[in-house]
Amino acid sequence: ICVSSQVGCNMGCAFCASGLTKKKRNLTSGEMVAQFMNVQRELDKTGERLSHIVVMGTGEPFDNYDNVMNFLETLNHDRGMGIGARHITISTCGIVPKIREFADAHTQYNLAISLHAPNNELRDQLMPVNHAYPLEELMDALKEYSEKNNRRLTFEYILLKGVNDSKAHAKQLARLLRGYNAYVNLIPYNSVDENAFRSVSREEAMVFYDLLMKEGIRCTIRKEHGTDIDAACGQLRIKELKKRGETE
Repeated sequence: ICVSSQVGCNMGCAFCASGLTKKKRNLTSGEMVAQFMNVQRELDKTGERLSHIVVMGTGEPFDNYDNVMNFLETLNHDRGMGIGARHITISTCGIVPKIREFADAHTQYNLAISLHAPNNELRDQLMPVNHAYPLEELMDALKEYSEKNNRRLTFEYILLKGVNDSKAHAKQLARLLRGYNAYVNLIPYNSVDENAFRSVSREEAMVFYDLLMKEGIRCTIRKEHGTDIDAACGQLRIKELKKRGETE
């Protein structure tokens, strides 16, 4: 299950459907637990149980740090949902002070970084958070996290056609990540009407993948889900808000 941590998002990433609506408020830990429970109730009809959690929905989890950590503790605790810590992943766009705080917490949760660009110039254009916490600061905090927790990092990288998908970008990304215990999750882009970004083809994604692998960077290409019903990342909420005329 992919869990949201906020109503709207203030991070303003240029490509992101979730960020098209500004943050209204943080979700409480109880509201995040309710997301889990509502899905589990549906699965109860089939005899299935939720086993893996990603905090990658609407919102920046580290902008709602305390509530998110309380939520994860509830899921992980034996008297809660009993979900193994290594089956839980939290994703951040790069809030450096909270990454350092998370490093000191010494949890066994997985940490994923929404990277999406291999250099500061391009990341500044795509992700405003990079103005506050440029790549040098981000990578230093992640090094600290890895040293303190001995955990592998995941770097999420949305492939945007003609923007961050060139061979030069792949080589820059490999240089940036070399020496880290990490792998890259290459993500096909889910088109959003409000911006002009487009996804690469499967063949173009494979070229990028092959270049990273040849440079010694482990990576995968994420399988797409939900685009056919506008239910991929952020799309469903935007579609509903348009109906209500509430996108501002």
